[in-house]
Parts: sequence; structure tokens; C-alpha cells
Amino acid sequence: MTVSEFKARFSDVIEQAKSGEEIAVTYGKRKEVIGYFSSKKEPKPKLKLGILEGKAKVIFGPDFKMTEEDF
Repeated sequence: MTVSEFKARFSDVIEQAKSGEEIAVTYGKRKEVIGYFSSKKEPKPKLKLGILEGKAKVIFGPDFKMTEEDF
């Protein structure tokens, strides 16, 4: 896809990327690929206790309650 097509169809390109497609963007008379547009799902990082890791632990009592807003 050329740069001008990419600009004109940006909303469509986003939807295609969301569905897993990878779009190559080209430039110039030679249509040289200058980049790719795709979605990338990165795993969430593990939560750490920071400087207390391995030195402390958290214990929640049986009456502990947390709402979605608190989370």
C-alpha cells in the first residue's frame, strides 16, 4: 500500500491490523517498503513487590473484599 493510500484509508488499515493482517507501506516510484503496520499484543508484565520482593509477603484476611473500582 502506498503512503497516499495509507493516509486515505487509515481507518480501514486499523481495522485490518486489528484482525491480524500486516500492511506494508511503500514510498516512491520504486515502491520501496518503508514500514509495516500491524497490531502487536504484548503480554502484561508480572507485578512485583519491588524492593521488598523475597523479603515480605502479603496476606489477605478472609473478610477482605475488593470491588472492580478498587482494582
